[in-house]
Amino acid sequence: SCVHTENCFVPTSEIIAVEETDLNKKERNSGKWQKMAKPHAFTVYYVKKARNHRWRCGDVTFWCVDEQLCNQWIQALKELLELQKARPKHLLVYINPYGGKRQGKRIYEQKVAPLFSLASISTDVFITERANHAKDNLFEVNINKYDGVVCVGGDGMFSEVMHGLIGRMQKDSGIDQNNPKASLVQCNIRIGIIPAGSTDCICYSTVGISDPVTSALHIIIGDSQPLDVSSVHHNNTFLKYTVSLLGYGFYGDVLKDSEKKRWMGPRRYDYSGFKTFLSHHCYEGTIYFQPAKHTLGSPRDKDSCRAGCHICRQSEQELAEQHKKSGLKHEEDEEEWKVIKGKFLAINAVTMSCACPRSPKGLSPAAHLADGSSDLILVRKCSRFDFLRYLIRHTNQDDQFDFSFVDVYRVKSFQFTSKLLEDNESDVTDIGKKHFGQFCRDHPACCCSIANSTWNCDGETLNSSAIEVRVHCQLMKLFARGIEENCKEAISNQSGDEQLL
Repeated sequence: SCVHTENCFVPTSEIIAVEETDLNKKERNSGKWQKMAKPHAFTVYYVKKARNHRWRCGDVTFWCVDEQLCNQWIQALKELLELQKARPKHLLVYINPYGGKRQGKRIYEQKVAPLFSLASISTDVFITERANHAKDNLFEVNINKYDGVVCVGGDGMFSEVMHGLIGRMQKDSGIDQNNPKASLVQCNIRIGIIPAGSTDCICYSTVGISDPVTSALHIIIGDSQPLDVSSVHHNNTFLKYTVSLLGYGFYGDVLKDSEKKRWMGPRRYDYSGFKTFLSHHCYEGTIYFQPAKHTLGSPRDKDSCRAGCHICRQSEQELAEQHKKSGLKHEEDEEEWKVIKGKFLAINAVTMSCACPRSPKGLSPAAHLADGSSDLILVRKCSRFDFLRYLIRHTNQDDQFDFSFVDVYRVKSFQFTSKLLEDNESDVTDIGKKHFGQFCRDHPACCCSIANSTWNCDGETLNSSAIEVRVHCQLMKLFARGIEENCKEAISNQSGDEQLL
């Protein structure tokens, strides 16, 4: 009943839609239809995988003379699609029209909306007009009528939607976000990211490419990727959530300087990075952390986080077991804490690899998306030349932790207090007071910058120089599947070596 030049195999889970196809006269007279009297046809739209994790919408048309047989096939395939319960039917879409190159609205209307329509997904579209517009709106809408929330923009837009969604969940459950030890309620509503910003690090680290069509197809087929989220507090006051980079020193200074140069566009990061590198400020302080003993991986193994990651799955199970055993006890206070004092050029805590096109491995290549831990990277005071060697290793395949001045720890919580704050005997959190000693009294003329640095929290500045950070395992879910292994099948798809059904 079917003739086609390509052989294809596509799992039902990657079929986008099935539609009856009207064969017009022109097509019928083109040669391939002439032998059939009144052919009937249907088209199957499916995920076509190309290189570098890029997905496209492929289609194949089947035809036969028997109208009843044709309709039976259409009905059978549509019933199969109905069984895909993880697929969204109704989405809430937030578009940032100002982010990145100001292309968010155009990208959504031209590349994404037609695909949602093809897959019979209905949408409510909300175009933001100011900062925190989406976040505020998420506290008001009837969230339960949606199967997911989609943000069209960069990392800043994602952060805003994430803060709105997590905040809304805690509010509805009566949980106080200001309590650093509160067990937060997991978000059961997934977030989809359509990349349209100047930085799309979160999309790149969870899908493997920053491409609107690829991301739209992941949303349509209902992929799900859990994601760890870290909460940042100061003095029992909630500050921010972070899913990628929390950086003090170098990355904080780069962001602070670049904020003044927004008129330069994305080039401002290069300019500010070079300027900050030349200034070579180091900052003195104390870091106090809890090792993540429940995780199977370590920051220096070569086991990267991939789709269906066994390390994330088993680490999450181990963490759940630990919580059961500890019961009502405050296990955090009883478990081992470690303390490190010193002068640092950069203090980075990353909850994911932070990979991007410029740094394909990211800041911590073996960081995991959903293992309930963060990688704490400490870059101690060193020469400019050594620091440059370290930065260059983010762009190549060399081990970026293989330096005497770089330490990396997999942690589930940590605190940091700057030396300046300690000297002023300012308010350090209770646990910290037991352990923070005074130091470096003999070196009043040290290299340390007199001022404090700022924190770069997923691309937004935080000015608090004393913070408490805690990782919440799999607090939220994305419409993604993690980065798939590069397999031969994916590459051969480009040559049309596929099979269908």
